[in-house]
Amino acid sequence: MSWPIKILTVVGARPQFIKAAVVSRALAAWEGGAAFREEIVHTGQHYDQAMSDVFFDRLGLAEPTVRLDLGGGTHGQMTGKMLEALEEVMLDRRPDLVLVYGDTNSTLAGALAAAKLQMPVAHVEAGLRSFNRAMPEEINRILTDHLAAWLFCPTRAAKHNLENEGLTAGVHLVGDVMFDAALIFADAARRESRIIEFLGLREKAYFLVTVHRQENTDDPDRLKCLLAAFERLAAAGETLVWPLHPRLKGHLADYYAPKGLKLIEPLPYLDMVRMEMGAKVILTDSGGVQKEAYFHKTPCVTLREETEWVETVAAGWNRLAGCEPGRIRKAAAEATPGGVIDEYGDGRSGPAIARLLAIEAGQA
Repeated sequence: MSWPIKILTVVGARPQFIKAAVVSRALAAWEGGAAFREEIVHTGQHYDQAMSDVFFDRLGLAEPTVRLDLGGGTHGQMTGKMLEALEEVMLDRRPDLVLVYGDTNSTLAGALAAAKLQMPVAHVEAGLRSFNRAMPEEINRILTDHLAAWLFCPTRAAKHNLENEGLTAGVHLVGDVMFDAALIFADAARRESRIIEFLGLREKAYFLVTVHRQENTDDPDRLKCLLAAFERLAAAGETLVWPLHPRLKGHLADYYAPKGLKLIEPLPYLDMVRMEMGAKVILTDSGGVQKEAYFHKTPCVTLREETEWVETVAAGWNRLAGCEPGRIRKAAAEATPGGVIDEYGDGRSGPAIARLLAIEAGQA
């Protein structure tokens, strides 16, 4: 490949916008902007304005060159529509490589479309494993890793997972781009956000709740267990604030409105960061929020039976509680600060990825 290296970046969901903002900054700065020419495709997997467009406005991420608006539908429907549309975009744009992030349907569709066109794939956040094949995200990340030419791992455990699957070529331990983002945006969130005051909350006196994974939202019994746990915490005097993911709005209407919880709309990124920083405890099923909890030194309870971020549990910052109300209440009561995690890099994962792509893609 000759410079500038043409990159097509595929994003579609909240965590990907944050990660892409970090890496895109680094790509734009590398060699004074001469090394890369990046175009962004937004699949539309998250189409709520507060979950999507605001990230481009606030994080400094360039506006997408192409918007596909393909959110909604089953996993198969969504992935199939994205695959067809992304193949057309790639044939038109002819990038030197396709850059994908994380473990969403957008990730897999981008990687699969590129691989079938014999375009090399770079996967940021490679190697993560929950070892739970019932999770759509686990299928997405495994397949994407086995399609990728460059695998950028956030932790030693992720690199070890790839080695166990026979993947060693193109594997790089670069640290976590989400840690870069935490360092970049934490001061801005503290300085600019007034969400805690707006909601009438006190610092370190509320629980922040996030729920979005299919295993929790689409299983009526499991969701009811979570709601019961939250209600018991509220009845015991805790203040619970729950920004509702779009996936959940319809489901809650199907069951009942939780009692004693403060339900709010999805938050802009800086407000969400400020809420994470100010919370007493975070209750979540999100992988990204588990890490952000540690970055902002807030204890976390994970509403799943396993996590990809095993080091957060080992260090004592995170507790696995599943969906059983008694376990969740116990974990919340025991949630305290843990030890230091020496895993996520030095806050320069974005530049490390840019350097490696400049070297290795430039030699391809």
